[in-house]
Amino acid sequence: MIPYILYTALILSACLAFYKLLLQKETFFHLNRFVLLGCMILAFILPLLPVPQQLSLRKVAVENHIPLAKAAVDKSQAIELKSPPVQEVIVEQTKQTFDVEMLLQWLVYLYWFGVLIFALNFLVQACVLFYRAYSLSAIQDGKFRIVEITGDKAPCSFANNIFINPEKYEWETYTQILQHEKIHIEQKHTIDLLLSEVVLIFQWFNPFAWQWRKALESNLEFLTDNEMLQQDTVEKESYQFSLLKVAAPHFPLSLTTNYNQSLIKKRIIMMNSKKSSVHTTWKYFFLLPLLILFVCLFNQPAAQGQTLNLNEEPKEQSNTQNGMETEGSWFAVIKGNTVNIQFRSGEENNSSTTFQLSELKGLTKDVKGEFTLTREAGTMNFEGKFEGNNGMGTYKFTADKKFSAAMAQEGVTVADETDIMVFFMVNVKVSYVKMLKKNGYKNIDKDQLIPLVSLDANEEYINSIKQAGIPNFDLDDLIPFKSMGIDKAFIDEIRQAGYNNITADNIIALKSQGINGKFITDFHNSTNGNHDDETGDNIIAFKSLNIDAAFIDSFKKMGYNDLSNDDLMAFKSLNITPAYISEFEKVGYNNLKPDDLMAFKSLNITPAYIDEFEKVGYTNLKPDDLMALKSLNITPKYIGEFEKIGYKNIKPDDLFALKSQNITPDLINEYKALGFNDLNIDNVIGAKSMGVSPAFIKSMKDKGHNFKTLEKYMELKAVVGVN
Repeated sequence: MIPYILYTALILSACLAFYKLLLQKETFFHLNRFVLLGCMILAFILPLLPVPQQLSLRKVAVENHIPLAKAAVDKSQAIELKSPPVQEVIVEQTKQTFDVEMLLQWLVYLYWFGVLIFALNFLVQACVLFYRAYSLSAIQDGKFRIVEITGDKAPCSFANNIFINPEKYEWETYTQILQHEKIHIEQKHTIDLLLSEVVLIFQWFNPFAWQWRKALESNLEFLTDNEMLQQDTVEKESYQFSLLKVAAPHFPLSLTTNYNQSLIKKRIIMMNSKKSSVHTTWKYFFLLPLLILFVCLFNQPAAQGQTLNLNEEPKEQSNTQNGMETEGSWFAVIKGNTVNIQFRSGEENNSSTTFQLSELKGLTKDVKGEFTLTREAGTMNFEGKFEGNNGMGTYKFTADKKFSAAMAQEGVTVADETDIMVFFMVNVKVSYVKMLKKNGYKNIDKDQLIPLVSLDANEEYINSIKQAGIPNFDLDDLIPFKSMGIDKAFIDEIRQAGYNNITADNIIALKSQGINGKFITDFHNSTNGNHDDETGDNIIAFKSLNIDAAFIDSFKKMGYNDLSNDDLMAFKSLNITPAYISEFEKVGYNNLKPDDLMAFKSLNITPAYIDEFEKVGYTNLKPDDLMALKSLNITPKYIGEFEKIGYKNIKPDDLFALKSQNITPDLINEYKALGFNDLNIDNVIGAKSMGVSPAFIKSMKDKGHNFKTLEKYMELKAVVGVN
């Protein structure tokens, strides 16, 4: 699971880098759309494809099965050797393996926890959109539904629904918005966005997946803008001006195609870019070799796992399980009533287990001899000698066939001798399996038994957890519960804190974050008693982000008493602090809304940035104006260029229009050179938006049209355009 997810993330990241470097600035918007969609799908398919071994660049690990040699040293010589000092190894081999498996299992838990959160977010967004679409008043326009919304929300579309506030826009702008959104619907852009959301559900941890969605959304807007400009009724300058009017900081849901303020600058630049030449399409052909390289480098060779050592006989192959063979050498240290025995089979295959001294039958000291250790799974025969409390020699394990049969009768298959040896080391008993079945666990896997017995998950513990009333509690839950020390007292503590419908996964997540009843109580007290977090997801997020009562109270002291959980998490992730808010209060921006603070932080709007505008006379700018100035890259220097030619105290709305229309002081000087000396900003904006350029005026003058005002030339342009 984990390798597949990481491999998918790697392919997606590499394809994004390829797109950003070579394809992003190309104006083949339709082709870019299919590249983005295709790579998104291939990222999940390619890791599953086997590659012919002759084409694979991945090294295949070939195991050399070396027959286990019989004792090559005379036993009498071995007995006469002085026993070397033996370091006591206190961690059992099976427990070491279990620790690694537990770590991997936790990574899987964490991954699926994230998948669950983002899947729920996806479903909530979809439900909200469908609710709005069919609960608000709507107008049927052919196959399109125009849903009327209220408030300062940007227009957007989803499926065949267009969401728009008709009272907010002039007729021309309103018409262009509808045309824009209809193109989104006709080209089924909702499918692209839905697919990208599904990718984000399974790649939520991958920052490149989030960038992929942005790239896909940007390309859809570029494609739609291009389609709009190809219509005879749409003027480029007028359309660009409409974009600026429509852009709003209140973004719609991510499942919709929408007007997005952060995209406006890129879209205007792309609209004015030179169209890509067909000679640049060579770039697209390099994507296929890149994907083939990934398959050859990382995919499993088709022939792997079929290579056998034909010179070996099956009976001579090494019998190993988790690095331990059924025959080998042993070294031991006696401590009180226990004996720690280290098993060695080769230079690297070592494991250690501690037994009760009373379990070893026939053990004598200072005399060469044999002794045995018998458990339900089989018998371990030892040969060697103890000198004092240190001993060494050889061992051989013999499985008990009755044990295998008894286990099979209970539904657990352990026919392999090496599996039985692991059961022997951990001391798995048939009675333990029967106990599990008695408690309702029918489908028991042999790999579950090893950690359960190692952790001493006994009947008393299982019954205590059952009494706690955890729904759908299975053996896979029992292992992390026992290893993390989750008991009935902890579960009761969580319930008493207000979580009555808690599941096993919720309990595990809470425990892993170190969340107890006190933390939950503090959380509820700090969030004004908000108990809508039935599964503890918000608490877990608060804990992981280190949001505590002190953090929340610090905002309450500044008057932010009604911050939602989402606001608090956004503040923490964006590093918005009371000190950050105080900096804005010092320059007169009191009671900023949470959305404004988040936008300021993301756009890097600082008090120093505000001060720059105040120095050139722009005091008391609204937060929305500041965001628009920043997103359009309007600077005091830009304003100063207009002041030099006599235009002072330009209103913010006019500045936005000047920037979006790409109107410069040089252009105004060209109008003045034609005799228009008393131009105001509205005249220039209107002329530029209608295409009344200095070149147009010159051509009309050459034809005998000598007007004294720009308005007359705009009227003439309208007539010429109609004809």
